[in-house]
Amino acid sequence: MAHIKLPEGIPGIIGPMTAFPDTERHLSGLAETLLRGPSSLSAAERELIAAYVSSGNECEFCTRSHAAASRSLYGEACDVVDRTLADPQAAPISEKMKSLLAIAGKVRRDGRLVNDDDIAQARANGADDKAIHDTVLIAAAFCMYNRYVDGLATWTPKDPELYQAMGERLATHGYIRPRETLR
Repeated sequence: MAHIKLPEGIPGIIGPMTAFPDTERHLSGLAETLLRGPSSLSAAERELIAAYVSSGNECEFCTRSHAAASRSLYGEACDVVDRTLADPQAAPISEKMKSLLAIAGKVRRDGRLVNDDDIAQARANGADDKAIHDTVLIAAAFCMYNRYVDGLATWTPKDPELYQAMGERLATHGYIRPRETLR
C-alpha cells in the first residue's frame, strides 16, 4: 500500500508521475536525456548503469524495469545484463564499463568516494569525459528515482512478463510518451 493516494494498478514510478504530472514532465525528461540522449555510451550501457545502481539501492521496480530495457537493447547479448548485475567484474563487459560501474557504485554510496584514481582508470580503459559525466549523473539521478519509488512505497509487480514488456517499450519508445500510454 502506497504511503499516499496513487492511481491503482499503476506500477513503480509511473504511479506518482501519473498522479503528479508537473513532476512527471521533468523526471521523464531527465531520464530521456540521460538514457537516450547523445552519449559516447550506448543506450544499453546506460540502462545497465541505471539497473546496476538500482540493484545496489535494492529498488526492485527500477532494477527490474531498467534491466529489462537493457536486455531489450542488448538483443541477442541480453545475458550480459544479468551476469553484470550478479558480478560486474566477472561479466563479459568491457574494461571501460567495469571502470564506469565502479564509479557508479561509489556515487551510489557517496559521490565523494570517487577519486582521481577511479577517473584515471576509466580514462585508461577508454572512457571519455562524456561517458564519465553520464555515468555519474545516471548514478546520482537513479539514487533519486529509487528513493522516490521506495519512499512512497509504490506498487512493485512481481510478474516478469510485465517487466519484459515495459523494458521493450522503454527500449523502443524511450521515456517521453503520451500520458495515456504511461500505464
